[in-house]
Amino acid sequence: MFDFSIVTGWLHNWLLGFMPEWLTTTVECVLIGVLMIVAYAVLAMVYIFYERKLCAWMQCRLGPTRVGPWGLFQLFADVFKMLIKEIIRLENIDRFLFALAPYLVIVASMLTFACLPWGNGLQIIDFNIGVFFMVAASSIGVLGILLAGWSSNNKYTLIGAMRSGAQMVSYELSVGLSILTIVVLAGTMSITELVEAQSDGWFLFKGHIPAFIAFVIYLIAANAETNRGPFDMPEAEHELTAGYHTEYSGMHFGFFYLAEYLNLFIVSGIASLLFLGGWMPLHVPGWDGFNAVMDYIPSIVWFIGKALFVTFLLMWFRWSYPRVRIDQMLKLEWKYLMPIGLFNLILMTLVVMYDLHF
Repeated sequence: MFDFSIVTGWLHNWLLGFMPEWLTTTVECVLIGVLMIVAYAVLAMVYIFYERKLCAWMQCRLGPTRVGPWGLFQLFADVFKMLIKEIIRLENIDRFLFALAPYLVIVASMLTFACLPWGNGLQIIDFNIGVFFMVAASSIGVLGILLAGWSSNNKYTLIGAMRSGAQMVSYELSVGLSILTIVVLAGTMSITELVEAQSDGWFLFKGHIPAFIAFVIYLIAANAETNRGPFDMPEAEHELTAGYHTEYSGMHFGFFYLAEYLNLFIVSGIASLLFLGGWMPLHVPGWDGFNAVMDYIPSIVWFIGKALFVTFLLMWFRWSYPRVRIDQMLKLEWKYLMPIGLFNLILMTLVVMYDLHF
């Protein structure tokens, strides 16, 4: 399988040939930042089109069809419309916090986005506590949502922000327990080592029953973390108009919209990292010919393909169930998911201690 570190190493050495080291590092950081922004925007548009078409298919509709072939240009029309919309200046709000909130959401999303292992040797942030950093970075987003709701000076935005805060803080526990379950199985928090540990089999299959339980809990909790149906109470249109971003317009609203879809990709990418081997191809012990064929598929294709598969599961979940009530949502977490997650973590510890996994 091709190692992208060959390309990045060549670029680093080429820049060092005519630049001092500090300038080389600066140029590389700028290049990485530009590539992240481009990937961020492209993935957001792909995911918007993906959900529109998938939702339409599930509901026996057509989805976008008029602007361009198969409605492909509808995305660009929507982006252009968002860019030219006016940012409305409101009275009686906390202007600084109101303007800061969408940037906090975007920063949290970008930091987590940078932790994903895109391919063999193609990762931006990687160190021995990479999983811990990834979870910590993703938790910053709730601050932006709370600030957006409070600074808007609107009862609907405040209620939406409070719901979102309660929901995200609650379901972070189940997400964290699912991640800890896999960390116990792998024995490391390094993202690169997590992927390499699945070279002979993905954790979803190697980890026995606890890994499958953790996967199911993660899918439910991650869907709630991203404020998507049936857990979209913070944005309940029939009650709160648009929830915490009701008062936002123009690109400020666009930031929240982008972050929602990129967070969907991020939680799908984390699921593929933890349970489906990240960029690691499907290897079956003893099937050398099959494994050699799988190695020809580029690692970045494996990672994105797995993320799209998990996204399909989350969208299927969203468009199959009606919106739950706030009390049902919290009851599901505190009375069911978290106790099961704690028990599952203990079960995985026993499985590892007595070497019962595959």
